[in-house]
Amino acid sequence: MSKINIGLMGFGHVGRYIYLLAQNNPNLNISCISDIGDPKVLHYLLKNEPRISINHKLDGNYIVSWDNQKTRIIHGVMPGDIPWDVFGVDWVIDSTGKYLKKNDLAKHIDSGAKRVILTTLPEDDIDNMIIAGVNENEISKNDKIVSAGSSTTNALALVLNELDKKFGVQYANLTSVHSYTSDQPSQDSAGISYRRSRSAAENIIPNESRSGEFVQKVIPRLKDKIISSTLNVPVQFGSLLDLTTILDDKNVTEDKINKLMKDAENKFPNLFKMITDPIVSSDVQGMTQSVVFDGLGTLKIQDNMFKTLSWYDNGYNHASRVLDLIELYNRKGT
Repeated sequence: MSKINIGLMGFGHVGRYIYLLAQNNPNLNISCISDIGDPKVLHYLLKNEPRISINHKLDGNYIVSWDNQKTRIIHGVMPGDIPWDVFGVDWVIDSTGKYLKKNDLAKHIDSGAKRVILTTLPEDDIDNMIIAGVNENEISKNDKIVSAGSSTTNALALVLNELDKKFGVQYANLTSVHSYTSDQPSQDSAGISYRRSRSAAENIIPNESRSGEFVQKVIPRLKDKIISSTLNVPVQFGSLLDLTTILDDKNVTEDKINKLMKDAENKFPNLFKMITDPIVSSDVQGMTQSVVFDGLGTLKIQDNMFKTLSWYDNGYNHASRVLDLIELYNRKGT
């Protein structure tokens, strides 16, 4: 089987994770990287990623991996700047976080890519959003521009899907306690909103979350049952899904929920991990699962109301989901 050729637009944290994880996958080849950064600086940042150590060197405008795979670095600013067909690209992964509308992403197709995958949530209707382990049966050969959601959306969808199938979910309230992101300033600086202008290194910053909205699209039976919000905190890596649910089943216990999540780990070991140790955020760094379920954090509030905690190494685990999604489409022959 020939390798799937990938063009990567944006070489920030998620882009670098995608590159490094792809090096260990014999089915994938990163043909080229489009970014505005200097190749020497991009290579320097790649060498200093803490999660994966892979030997690679910079040879002119190419990153050369340990097994002699060569990836061209090209200066590209916007979708449409790079002739992807010249590099035999099957999929473009847009990890810039800037181009979130279908018309913008379609320019990758116009420039020779066969398909485009967005690493975050879109701003308008694209062809599909697929969450592995939840709605992968909805993959279609007609999908050209798709999203893998976000790390928070994946975690929320997976946990709620398991809870709803087993116990029925009447209502869910999510607070994502999220590590700070690259679009937040380290010092107070005028930004896109008042709170987003405050220092990420010094503050807990309330923020909106669109994950509840998109989980309801992926799992339509949960429509009008989810609200979500975010607190960005001064932690560089590692986030937490603080979820309160009201369930249909009034005979549920903490042990039953923990057993359900252990069963989910057995069913989807690449998506779920069950932990019963007293972990903290830094302990999940390097875990690729979308959900690291905290068995010690399951709390019964009333007969059918529960609080659960799920950790995730946002960014790193999501890079894994993006590559998983490409392979899902390939296995389905689409």
